[in-house]
Amino acid sequence: MERRTIGAAALDVGAIGLGCAPMSWAYTASEQRGDRSLRAVHAALDAGTSLLDTADMYGPFTNELLLGRVVGERRSEIFVSTKCGLLVGDRHLVANGSPRYVKRACDASLRRLRTDVIDLYQLHRADPEIPVEETWGAMAELVGAGKVRALGLCAVEAGPTASRAFRRGARARPYEATVRQLERVQQVFPVSAVEAELSLWSPEALERLLPWCEARGVGFLAAMPLGSGFLTGTLTPGQGFEPDDVRARHPRFTAEMMAANQPLVAGIRRVAERHGATPAQVALAWVLGRGPHVVPVPGTKRAEWAVENAGASGLALTAADLAELAGLPAARGSWD
Repeated sequence: MERRTIGAAALDVGAIGLGCAPMSWAYTASEQRGDRSLRAVHAALDAGTSLLDTADMYGPFTNELLLGRVVGERRSEIFVSTKCGLLVGDRHLVANGSPRYVKRACDASLRRLRTDVIDLYQLHRADPEIPVEETWGAMAELVGAGKVRALGLCAVEAGPTASRAFRRGARARPYEATVRQLERVQQVFPVSAVEAELSLWSPEALERLLPWCEARGVGFLAAMPLGSGFLTGTLTPGQGFEPDDVRARHPRFTAEMMAANQPLVAGIRRVAERHGATPAQVALAWVLGRGPHVVPVPGTKRAEWAVENAGASGLALTAADLAELAGLPAARGSWD
């Protein structure tokens, strides 16, 4: 697999990462089995993936515990990316950016992941009650203590939420709040990576956030590059989702909107057929083409899909392919 170097800390990773959240959080709980997930992680590593993206809130905690079983065996092959800053409440998520909490959370993640250093430690969400500089300063101290190699920030705005204003031509710009936060924390300690949604059906990060990263040598981790599974072409309009699956409450995954967005999948499939590839691989190759500092992090809990996703690293889209993809209709349906 192609390797990519991202961020001021010169982080070396495989071009395709592995999002581990679906193994224990947010998607199809009935299929969240530890043995299957472990096979997926091992398969991804065997295919050249190195970046494993997790967070303490996934589960909560169980995702890190699961990955710790692999990290303990194959640490030299793995780039560990985890997050802090969000707590799972009874009915909602709560941001916690206190320096004391951040340091405790890091120590707990290290124990669960069975490692003595986290390669990339990301702030999942900034706490509105605490200046983000204070939180970031505590995270920087973890670098000084040798517990963390580099710091990252997750975007605080959902791309499709901002996309409505973007399509209306309103003054609001997607991820503007995130860019302001990045400017602030960059004065405290270098940002090595930003993680935000980017895909063919959620391209909002291209407008402001991705150029900010490119201009400063900051890596970009593209979350949900397969549109939560929609761009793979494996989902059927009206198929339904389990009650605890986030897509069950997602406006883009109603039967009506899934049907309305089929032309997007059909266009991706046409490009895939010309290359003997899958729609997922085309969608990932498009993300890879947004810049050498971009690393897509598709989530899966199945070994066969982890291997398929890793194969996108070798797919070169032509100018004609990119033009066809650029001409596809924008996705319909908002996230809120």
